[in-house]
Amino acid sequence: MDSAHSAEGTPPGVPAVAITRVAERQWHAVEDGRVVGRGDASPRPDGRIFLSIDSWHGAVFDQLADAMLAALPTPLYTVVDEADLELTSSWARADFTTRRREWEYLVSTDPRVTGLDSVPPPSGVTIVPVGAAQKGPLREVYNTIRAEVEAAVGWESMPVEVIHRSVGAAPHDPSRYAVAAESGRYVGLVRVTARRRHARIGLIAVQADLRRRGIARALLAHMLGSLHHSGIETASAEVDESNGAAMALFEGIGARRASSNLELVFR
Repeated sequence: MDSAHSAEGTPPGVPAVAITRVAERQWHAVEDGRVVGRGDASPRPDGRIFLSIDSWHGAVFDQLADAMLAALPTPLYTVVDEADLELTSSWARADFTTRRREWEYLVSTDPRVTGLDSVPPPSGVTIVPVGAAQKGPLREVYNTIRAEVEAAVGWESMPVEVIHRSVGAAPHDPSRYAVAAESGRYVGLVRVTARRRHARIGLIAVQADLRRRGIARALLAHMLGSLHHSGIETASAEVDESNGAAMALFEGIGARRASSNLELVFR
């Protein structure tokens, strides 16, 4: 795919660029044979399309945004660091508005710091460690929880899920999940992506009829303890500011707010 158009009547001091759609979801801004800006449209597992634009010049950003918005179905989304005022302003010029705010929390994995060293699961509940969950029941509890959230506040209120996997790989990889089990069925889960020195907790959730029993806290205690044992000292988690229960869970173990992201939408 290769379609292009050039900016006409460009004001003085503004780069005269050609915007080229080089792939189904990729655009380049080209000036004098050089790529001076790039735009990408990335579909997420929940079906929404998130945009990203990389350019040094604000006018090039605007031209890429115009081309992408004209070619893609709405609504469209993007995520920005709230502290990046220049980028936030650039998306505002393209008529993106704030949909929600997500706080990033940093938490120690040391149980002596979090106070989770003596947090057992509730009576009748066992924690299945990372990598030991069965794929079928894991998929079942994930789908159950997702349907419950969708019917309540909407799955879009959950942290944006970015899964890097090869074609054909299982979407619910047990190596990334620990689960809570009761009476032979899975009733809660926590998902983590670990790096050498850091880990990201992408999701922690319990079935609606079993909440407020301490299952989420037990899952978090297990996951953080496992990370600490493997030598990872800090984990991060993103929490929607409207999710008071999740914020209380993390702040209750000493997690601190490190930054905030804004999810913007163009309708």
